Amino acid sequence: MSVIKGQTMERVPENTIYSLQLDGHGGMQHLAAGAELLTESPAWVHLDYGQPQAQQWLQQTSLLSESAREALLGQSNRPKLIRQGESLLLILRGINHNEHNRPEEMVALRIFISPQLIISSRCRPLLSERDVFEQFATQDGPVSPSDWLVEICDALTDRAGEFVETLHDRILSLEESVLENTMPASGQLGRIRKQLIMIRRYLSPQRDLVARLASEKISWLNDDDRRRLLDIADRLRRWLDDLDAGVARTAVLADEVNNIMAAATNRRAYQMSIMALLFLPASFLTGLFGINLAGMPGADNPLAFWTFCGVLTGLALLLAIWLKLRSWW
Repeated sequence: MSVIKGQTMERVPENTIYSLQLDGHGGMQHLAAGAELLTESPAWVHLDYGQPQAQQWLQQTSLLSESAREALLGQSNRPKLIRQGESLLLILRGINHNEHNRPEEMVALRIFISPQLIISSRCRPLLSERDVFEQFATQDGPVSPSDWLVEICDALTDRAGEFVETLHDRILSLEESVLENTMPASGQLGRIRKQLIMIRRYLSPQRDLVARLASEKISWLNDDDRRRLLDIADRLRRWLDDLDAGVARTAVLADEVNNIMAAATNRRAYQMSIMALLFLPASFLTGLFGINLAGMPGADNPLAFWTFCGVLTGLALLLAIWLKLRSWW
């Protein structure tokens, strides 16, 4: 039976990223553009809302409410969960692995899901969406919309966890370098701190969203789905703890870097002070003997200059020995 609203028969739009019918056994059947959306088995239509054809279909389809259209067309970015009867509207965030983009600029995945239909959209590619799609090739894909929802949350969490682990390794490497008094590259520590803070900004509400989703009284979410969602929320909580620890560790690293820089500055200032102290007697004597007044001793002696240089050298050596004995040098 086709999905019909009023007199309009809903069909698969053109230029979809994925359009398929779940077979209920972990596999799927591709749906060509213009094919009818059937209610015999759940369908997944995945769109790039930056494409004009996708925008037009989302604006015109009778399958969505006005709020769902706005969300799927990119009108909101923060993780969000809205229940509409037995349907759900979600906005989730995934790590940005696209080339020439920053991972912390997380990609929004927008989802409308009901017992028989999944419509999702995004503007930039996500590895998590590909992970879920590739499961169908091995007949190990989602068997129902609720299973698909759990799998996409799981994939987003796994990818986020991998990136958090990468940040953890980078912080560990910086800590080892700083312990060896090797300064990090300019801006490297600040970039890591920015990534930690921005990733946490999105993962924190996403953790609350997944936990709330597990507690929603939706008829098509079974107990196993809820258990898996709670497990995902717990993993997100652990990643958030790691992010908080990372922020604290980078703060300690920043303090240590500042201490090393201050110590280096103090050491150089101390060395300059010692050099100034060594030349202080010489400066006094050269200033005194440099005055152009009659009666200067040795003015008519041809060896006076060399005698004076010897006296200055001797004074400098004596002062250096005295500083060494006093442990100032």
